[in-house]
Amino acid sequence: MTDTPPSQPHDPYAKDGQGQPGQPPYGQPQQGQPAYGQPQQGQPAYGQPQQGQHGQPQQPQPGYGYQQPVQPMRPEDEKLWSTLIHLGGILFGFLAPLIGYLVLKDRGPFIREHTRVALNFQITMGIAGVIGAILWVVLVGYLVSAAVGIVVVVFSILAAVAANKGEYYKYPLTIEFIKQ
Repeated sequence: MTDTPPSQPHDPYAKDGQGQPGQPPYGQPQQGQPAYGQPQQGQPAYGQPQQGQHGQPQQPQPGYGYQQPVQPMRPEDEKLWSTLIHLGGILFGFLAPLIGYLVLKDRGPFIREHTRVALNFQITMGIAGVIGAILWVVLVGYLVSAAVGIVVVVFSILAAVAANKGEYYKYPLTIEFIKQ
């Protein structure tokens, strides 16, 4: 039996400049690969038209100028999103109705009306909340702030239930900032 020493494992991070056997040293381009910044074989330089089959120039992709018309929502989806927008006003104030109005207003008259009235209500309640915060100085602001919070929760739930039934709902005590 012959004693052969086990081969040493190769360290790819060694500083001797040796890589894997059969590999060029680090920093040297491999055979058949162009240096950095040089166009590859068969590819046009930047800004040059690409060639299709048989050397024919390829047509450019169509631009993004044309947008497809917005598809109306199904009635079930309109009811769902209207319900979520009213309930989102409880947690996120005017942000949920604002985003809903901007994104969904063109998807149908039902969703447009619900997002519009929810946004008007939340803006009105936001103004009432600011007034309540200012009145904290004279110690009656806590009553106004508590009343605003209760009104937001109660009326938002009533509006969400109406939206889920497919009915329109008009919030009381609301200034119409956004008209129909």
